[in-house]
Amino acid sequence: MPDPVDPARLSEVITHPVRLRIIQQVGGRRLTTAQLREALPEVTQATLYRHVGALLEAGFLAVVDERRVRGAVERTLALGDQMAHVDQDGLRTMDAAQLRAAFLAFLGELAADFDRVVEDEDPALRGMMGFGRGPVYVDEEDLARIQDGFAELLAPYLEDRGEGKRRVGLATVLLPEVDQKERSSASSVSPQP
Repeated sequence: MPDPVDPARLSEVITHPVRLRIIQQVGGRRLTTAQLREALPEVTQATLYRHVGALLEAGFLAVVDERRVRGAVERTLALGDQMAHVDQDGLRTMDAAQLRAAFLAFLGELAADFDRVVEDEDPALRGMMGFGRGPVYVDEEDLARIQDGFAELLAPYLEDRGEGKRRVGLATVLLPEVDQKERSSASSVSPQP
């Protein structure tokens, strides 16, 4: 098992747009490198292999099978032991620029996925699409309980069981509201000479 990636460097490993797309494609299933090339046709083979190599080295991908195909070795990939997810400790150690880069990469890939669905114009795809925003009132303990429950609820649906189910991307964002009253009063206080 590879050494854990320093949380402060995590954004450098997984937020590159091509690496993020590779992780999203492999998530919950096993793909050969040929299947990955088919899923990402706009990425050149050399670029794809370079980024797969970086993800393998960092432990975000793992080779779960190898077989010879016409003299070459075809690898089957799955998510590795490292989670392509920044936990609370990782978020606390990242500086503002790293957080922005990670979040913008996430939003960029989310927007690209949205564009692919909209451009397809398949009513079946649109019937499985949705987005919304709403507040919840929690402390850190409540949030941990919600996240644990959410993980338990989703666990049976995270792997392709070959039952003809459609793969759907589920994205979550948690953004605590900043109390504007406290912020504006703190910034309006002028230092005493």
